[in-house]
Amino acid sequence: MEHFISIADLSAEEIWQLLNQAKALKDEWREGGNEPILKGKVLGMVFQKPSLRTRVSFDVAMLHLGGHALYLSPNEIRLGQRESVADVARVLSRYVDGIMARVFAHDHILQLAEHSRVPVINGLSDYNHPCQAIADVFTIWEKRGDPKGLKLAYVGDGNNVAVSLLFAATKLGMHFAIGNPPGYDLPADALALGQRFAQESGSQILTTHDPVEAVTNADVVYTDTWTSMGQEEEQAKRAAVFPPYQVNSSLLTHARPDAIVMHCLPAHRGQEITDEVADGPQSVLFDQAENRLHAQKGILAVLMGTR
Repeated sequence: MEHFISIADLSAEEIWQLLNQAKALKDEWREGGNEPILKGKVLGMVFQKPSLRTRVSFDVAMLHLGGHALYLSPNEIRLGQRESVADVARVLSRYVDGIMARVFAHDHILQLAEHSRVPVINGLSDYNHPCQAIADVFTIWEKRGDPKGLKLAYVGDGNNVAVSLLFAATKLGMHFAIGNPPGYDLPADALALGQRFAQESGSQILTTHDPVEAVTNADVVYTDTWTSMGQEEEQAKRAAVFPPYQVNSSLLTHARPDAIVMHCLPAHRGQEITDEVADGPQSVLFDQAENRLHAQKGILAVLMGTR
C-alpha cells in the first residue's frame, strides 16, 4: 500500500489489514500506551479546509506512535496557487516521512501522490473521504460485529462521505442504501464502481429518493451535513430541499430496533439530525469520532510504520 487515496483502490484484505491494525493499536493504547513505531518520523499535514477531527486525530496519532506532526495552514502553502501541487509534493516529501492533505479538488491529492517520494494520505477531498470510512467501518465492526451482510443506510446528500461509505460497504459485503433528494445523487462513476464491487462481494445497492425505503430494516443509519464546505452559496436552496431527509425518531422506527446511528460530524442539530437521536441510545456519534484517532493510527502504521 504505497498511498491511501481512495477505498476503491484497496482490496477487502487491505481494508481488513487497516482495521486489524487500528484495533490492535486501540487495544494497546488502552492497556497503557502505544509502542513508538513512528519514532523520529514526521507527518506533514496540508490543510485547505479547516478541521477538528482530522487535524487533532492525526496530530495525536503521531504523538502516541512516537512521531511528530507538522501543521501547514491554507495560507502557508496556498496549494496550486503560490506554488504548483507537483512542486509542493517534490519539496515537502524531501522533508517529511508522510503527507496528509485535506483539500477541495481531488486532483490535488492525485498530483501530490504522483510527485511525492513518501506516502500520501487523503484526509478529505471533494470526491471522497477514505479516512472517515475506515473509522466508520471500524465502529460498525465494534458495535455490530462482522459487517458482511449488514445493511448500511445513508440519508442525505450523495457527497464525498457517501462515496467512501459506498466503496467500503460494497468491498466488505455490506448492503448499501442511499436515500437522497432528486438532483443530489451519488456521482455516476462512483456508483458504477460500487456496483462492480457489490457484484464481487455479493452485496446489494439500493438508490432511492425515499428516505423511509432507504432505512427500512437497516442495521446502520448514517447522515451528514446538507451543505458541505465550499457549497455555502447553495445553503438556502439545500435548506428548502433536504428537511424530509432528516434523521429523527420517526424515521428510525423503520430501521431495525438495534440499529446504530452515525454522523461524521460536525452535526447541524435540528437540520440533518435531531438532538433526540444524536444524544439517544442508538447514537454512536462520539465513539465514531474517537475512532478517527485509532483508524488514523492504523493507516499511519501500515504506510509509515515498522510493523
